[in-house]
Amino acid sequence: MASPTDATSTTSCCSPTDVSRGVQEYYGATLSSSADLRTDACCDASSVPEALRPLLARIHPEVLSRYYGCGLVVPPLLEGLRVLDLGCGSGRDVYLLAQLVGPGGAVVGVDMTPEQLAVARRHQQHHAEQFGFANVTFLEGRIEQLEQLPLEPGSFDLVISNCVVNLSADKLAVLNGVRRLLKSGGEFFFADVYADRRVPEALRHDPVLYGECLSGALYWNDFVRLARRAGFADPRLVSDRPLEVTDPELAARTGAIRFFSATYRLFSIPELEDACEDHGQAVIYRGTIAEHPHALPFDKHHWIEAGKVFPVCGNTFRMLADSRLAPHFEFIGDFSRHYGLFEGCGAALPFGTPANTTTAAPAAASATSGACC
Repeated sequence: MASPTDATSTTSCCSPTDVSRGVQEYYGATLSSSADLRTDACCDASSVPEALRPLLARIHPEVLSRYYGCGLVVPPLLEGLRVLDLGCGSGRDVYLLAQLVGPGGAVVGVDMTPEQLAVARRHQQHHAEQFGFANVTFLEGRIEQLEQLPLEPGSFDLVISNCVVNLSADKLAVLNGVRRLLKSGGEFFFADVYADRRVPEALRHDPVLYGECLSGALYWNDFVRLARRAGFADPRLVSDRPLEVTDPELAARTGAIRFFSATYRLFSIPELEDACEDHGQAVIYRGTIAEHPHALPFDKHHWIEAGKVFPVCGNTFRMLADSRLAPHFEFIGDFSRHYGLFEGCGAALPFGTPANTTTAAPAAASATSGACC
């Protein structure tokens, strides 16, 4: 296979074996730090919340320098949870999450790149001394083959990944593996790259575009279909940002395709339906999550103000009632009545674009009370 640094190469890297080898070479040997990336698809340091910066400051500089993710993947209420990080790389997110889950929780990182894992493991003792406890484990393996790792089915409260699923040649296998490992009511909360259309086969053969998290990106609606096939009936978009391909050579190759970095949350709840159905239900957020005392941004279309009766569809009702979020809500209604499809559901492109500043705004500014996906 041609070197990933050869921008003119179109050597195929799309069989599962070749994809894995190409990704391992790109992230293990070609890139020495995040500064070597040629697009902003896999890095967005500006999105680090202020409250988490002191936690990042406790992480070893070498671990931070080998980070290639798109922002942070940190939902609330992590204390005591058992968390799996797919494609953990040098371990930045693992060590961040380790502090949030605390000594009563545990974080397992999985990666297939020996060079990255060597960095993560080299600093385990450093972080144990920094935190005052040791609660992390690193495993070498492929995220498409989670069943081959020593991980018990139904043993994780939360699975995260950060700009990794697009690098997989078998994305359905990844989703199936995650579903198998999650507890009932657990969730897959992850950031990744998506396209507004299907990426042409010729581009998916390009090792640089693949390594830069672009040509392996799924068309967003194909991702939704795959998630449902894997048993995640109602994928929820949490946030998104348009990506700009600033490298002239790469931009010329990708042409009119628009790419987005987006965070989704997928709940492992068997009763979820593939549409938002109206059962006349509502919830009241107690305002008891420390990071969100006034309103909970559950997803891009649910900005739930504290103390207010908030109408929800049956799926949202279950996501809140059957997950770790339940103690922070009051629940009104049941499933004894049905009023049809919940008003506001649709199937248009969910991502905001630079030309449409209204839909590109944060959920806090763009969501409407009671709106459902």
